[in-house]
Amino acid sequence: QVQLVESGGGLVQAGGSLRLSCAASGIIFSPKSMAWYRQAPGKQRELVATATTGGSTNYADSVKGRFTISRDNAKNTVDLQMNSLEPGDTGVYYCQANYRSRDYWGQGTQVTVSS
Repeated sequence: QVQLVESGGGLVQAGGSLRLSCAASGIIFSPKSMAWYRQAPGKQRELVATATTGGSTNYADSVKGRFTISRDNAKNTVDLQMNSLEPGDTGVYYCQANYRSRDYWGQGTQVTVSS
């Protein structure tokens, strides 16, 4: 059974940094893509950043230049380094993996940025 477990959320002041990590288990080969999404209170879940097995990355415009996604294909992990955090970055962050044409999700980790 595929499982994704996130860690690293917390409370930080505006301008600060956090690093989120996600580890995938129950898989045989590296997922085609891994991504981070977030959901703010009262809003829909939105894509933050993606990374493919081949090393391609993509970011939401709102986080470009501040967030960096990185993968370790050997360990099946994906991290999200978040710098210059803003109150608008507050939300629950979810790890997502596309594996054998199915999407899998983690339970989410809370990130709160105070002004």
